[in-house]
Order: sequence, then structure tokens, then C-alpha cells
Amino acid sequence: MTQTPAFDKPKVELHVHLDGAIKPETILYYGRKRGVPLPANTVEELRNIIGMDEPLSLPGFLAKFNYYMPAIAGSREAIKRIAYEFVEMKAKEGVVYVEVRYCPHLLANSKVDPIPWNQAEGDLTPDEVVELVGQGLQEGERDFGLKVRSILCCMRHQPNWSLEMVELCKKYRQQTVVAIDLAGDETIQGSSLFPGHVKAYEVGPAGQQLALVGCGKSVSPPAEAVKSGVHRTVHAGEVGSAEVVREAVDILRTERVGHGYHTLEDDALYNRLRRENMHFEVCPWSSYLTSAWKPGTEHAVIRFKNDQANYSLNTDDPLIFKSTLDTDYQMTKQKMGFTEEEFKRLVPEGVAWRGRVRWKKIPQTPGQGAVPASADPSIISGTSYHGSLAAMDPGYSVDLGKQGPSPAFAV
Repeated sequence: MTQTPAFDKPKVELHVHLDGAIKPETILYYGRKRGVPLPANTVEELRNIIGMDEPLSLPGFLAKFNYYMPAIAGSREAIKRIAYEFVEMKAKEGVVYVEVRYCPHLLANSKVDPIPWNQAEGDLTPDEVVELVGQGLQEGERDFGLKVRSILCCMRHQPNWSLEMVELCKKYRQQTVVAIDLAGDETIQGSSLFPGHVKAYEVGPAGQQLALVGCGKSVSPPAEAVKSGVHRTVHAGEVGSAEVVREAVDILRTERVGHGYHTLEDDALYNRLRRENMHFEVCPWSSYLTSAWKPGTEHAVIRFKNDQANYSLNTDDPLIFKSTLDTDYQMTKQKMGFTEEEFKRLVPEGVAWRGRVRWKKIPQTPGQGAVPASADPSIISGTSYHGSLAAMDPGYSVDLGKQGPSPAFAV
């Protein structure tokens, strides 16, 4: 029996990884087509091996990617396909605006050092990966009627890739790319302060020396991301301490915090970020399976809700977590007492980076399928919401404007 959705209105998703949202059928197809060994021969077997039912450590979770990424990385056809299928997947979940993130270097096999996943050297560069993903996402937008933007991930263990990531953001900003992220194993000591990451993110007047707290070093701008108008988010405080969040905010000058649960260990920092309207990209089901949250303790998202903080609900890596966005809504509704009114509050908080959200009537393309969005053609402005979302209507789509604060990085 199909479960009734916890929230059947238009949704926004700001924290989901492309390489953690691939269809098992697609992995099996390219494994066979390319002759790449996989640990299973059927969708069910593969899902059970890749997927998680019980908590692991964050490094244990990250090891799951080793099972299947070799089947996808280095293949132009596969990369464009997983981007397109991602949009289809989110349309089915009732998402009207999504920002999907990935590291192009982890899908390449040329002009990347080291070459990932034990691939032989080929001719697919990180630059072309971004182009292919953009094509797949834009074709998905056209066919499924939602708005999609992408974020390029710097990796904590590879600071030598980070400056190139900013350049790729600049080059492809008209082809869905809106921001950089710092992702990977947060348990790597001091990884937020690796010079490659700091140089990509740092901000300050020309010629000013920015001290790297805790490592006795200083660096000179240019402030690559800020100078170039590239938005910034950082995985911080998922399993790391509140100090990692402080580094993300004060050194990397992040505009959003990925996860951020351990911010609550430092009341002064948390209260400051609330005053500054910092957005927390919360992934409830993920936080259970990666052991970022310990059952029996109050989840940080409950505090965020009670304090009317700025946050969103997200899937993170639905392939590995065997989930959809509804999984996270169900978890917060059934286990934490979230209401539909609270879910409604999250929608405008995450829809337009600089904009008002206009729900407009659009013609349906034959065979396009449902385009979930609001039936209320009113305008929602800023970060507070004073209207109500009507029932989902396939005849409406989202049109993002360009004024007013909101955490989504839409252009």
C-alpha cells in the first residue's frame, strides 16, 4: 500500500548529492555495458549492498560510493543520463526547486590528479563533466517542469582541486551552476583550513592578510568565490564540532551550513547565526544513518523549528539511504511532531536566493507529466510567508525572481 505523503504540497530541496541519487537500474546497466564489476546482479541485491538500514560512521557511509561509482565515472552517456534521471526523480517527489551538488573531478578520468575510482586515464575532464551534467539537468527541466540548479563540491581530502572548482562555477554559471560546497570526510583534522580550500573561499579587501585560526598561517586574497559572485555552502557540524561551523562561517564565509547540528554545542555561535539568518541544510534521515544524530537525544532540527530558525529538509544521498524526500518529512512529522504549518514555512525559506516567488499558470506539454506547484498565483516575498499553499495543481510552475533574501542559490 502506498503511504500517504507527509506533505503533499510543493517542496524545495537544497542538499542532495547527484552521485548519491542514482537509480540502481542505471548503475547495473552501465556496469554491464562497460564491463565494470559490481557487487550484485539485480536491483534488489544492489540496493541492499549499497543501501543502509542501520547507522554507520560517516567514513563508513562514504565507503559505499566505492561499490558503484566506477560504473558511472568516465562515461559521458552515463553522466548526462544520471543528471536527467535525477530531475525526473525529484519531479515525482513533488519538488519544484532543487539544488543538486556533485564533484566533477570524481566523475572525470582526465586532467584530474589523482584519477578517482582506480580508473584508467581517459579523455573526460572535470570541465566536460560540468557541461554534461548541465545538459542533463536542463533537458530534465524542460521535460519535467521544475527548476534545477547545481553546486560544485570541493572535497576536503583534495584541496588541490578547489581553485579549479571556482573557475568551473564561473564558466558554467549560465548552465545551472550557482555555488561551491566543501564536502567529504569532516573528520579529517583541520581540513576546513587547508590552504587550497581557504584560497577558493576566502573573503577580504585586496591585500588584507586573513589569519587561519588554529594553524598559525595567513594568506592574501584574492577572494576567489566572493569576488566572482559565486555562492558558498559548507558541510560543517554534521559530525564535526561547533568549531568546524565557526571556521566555515568566519574563515570560509559560507552563506549556508550543510547539516550544522553540532552548532548547538556553542550557544553564542548558534544565537549569532540565528540573528544573521544563517540557513541550515538539515537531512534528518541521513543524520540517523551516518550517526550524526544519536537516537534518544533531541535532534537539532527540533531546536531549529522551536526557534523559528532558517532551515530546510533534504535527502542528502537517497540511493544509499533508501529514501525519498517524503522519508525526511515523515520522520519529522511522525517522530518529532512537525505539522503541515511548519512544512509550509520551509517552502519560501528555500525558494529564491534573491527573489520573490511567482506561481504562474503555464500550458501543459503533452506527455510532460504532472508539474507539482502551488495553485495560488500570489507572490511570496522574502523569508517569511504570510499566505497559504493551495492544493497541488499540475497547471502551475515556479518562476523565480531576483529580489529579497532567501537561502536558495537561484540565479
